[in-house]
Amino acid sequence: MPEQSVLIVGGGPAGMEAARGVADLGYKAILVEKRSRLGGTPDEAHYAALTPDFRSAEEAMKEMADAVQNHPNVELHLNSTVTAASGSVGDFEITLKNAKGSEKVKAGAVIIATGFTHFDPGRETQQYGYYEFDDVITLVDLEKMLKAHKVVRPSNGQPPKRLCFIQCVGSRDRQIGNEYCSKVCCGIASKEAIEVRQQLPDCKVFIFYIDMRMYGYWESQIYWPAQEKYKVNYIKGIATEVLKKGDQLIVRGEDATFGRPMEVPMDIVVLSVGMEPSAGTKEMAKIFGLETNKYNFIETIGGALNTVTTSKEGVFACGACTGPADLEDSISSASAAALKAVSILRKTAQAA
Repeated sequence: MPEQSVLIVGGGPAGMEAARGVADLGYKAILVEKRSRLGGTPDEAHYAALTPDFRSAEEAMKEMADAVQNHPNVELHLNSTVTAASGSVGDFEITLKNAKGSEKVKAGAVIIATGFTHFDPGRETQQYGYYEFDDVITLVDLEKMLKAHKVVRPSNGQPPKRLCFIQCVGSRDRQIGNEYCSKVCCGIASKEAIEVRQQLPDCKVFIFYIDMRMYGYWESQIYWPAQEKYKVNYIKGIATEVLKKGDQLIVRGEDATFGRPMEVPMDIVVLSVGMEPSAGTKEMAKIFGLETNKYNFIETIGGALNTVTTSKEGVFACGACTGPADLEDSISSASAAALKAVSILRKTAQAA
């Protein structure tokens, strides 16, 4: 008899939703997470609020985690990693490594939900001085400050009077090979800009952008309120470098609207870093023999009509391990992956 359980790799939003979906359909979900707790990147990186509804990220992840941890059809493996896999649809054998050693589990189908990693702005180039200047930070760094309600200059602990975002850092960049748009950075920068203005009403906030890419309802949910209600300044142009002058940072570049050079003093510069495939995504692709695209995200083979089926029968992928995705996309694809996985279990059982 084929195995009637689904193994899900990754305990972030997509993995939790996939596990809950499988379990709600009456099948056993085996959820494997490398960390000691569920929640994925929103939890690990201390996100303050979700985009675009500004809901507490901590509250939302706790709600998702509770639904999984308290579900009778979910078998949870924390502090565990997948180290090997063999077999085929209906009869996968997966080796897990944890503090107690190694163990093997059986599953009829697998869902990969290993997410993404944030681009390291100091990896390829130091043009923005991320490792050189304390007051050059990333979206992730600012998110932690917002959660703690303590937005201050790392160099002196004082609240900034002028703060700016530089968009498309690590995205839409042919030189480093990340030609794709990371999809969420414009929205997240705008959300964080609103939060900065809420917490520091006297701080002037600027966003330097190539193009603002607000899809769906984000235009009305975030973009226009940021400008009209919170007076965030959007400047179309390219920031080419960040320099130190006295106790301030100087952002140099070109103002595309007026076609002239710009040189703007700032207290904090926030780099809007994009998404790259996580180490776990790359590792799972190797272990399960999955095709990846040129950027090393897991390739799905069904085009626009099937965004979760991989090159390996019985193995599905969801969330940002298949490419840049926001939370809404990740949750939707996780539900689709759960449905596909359960469907293939039923088919293999009927054929047996």
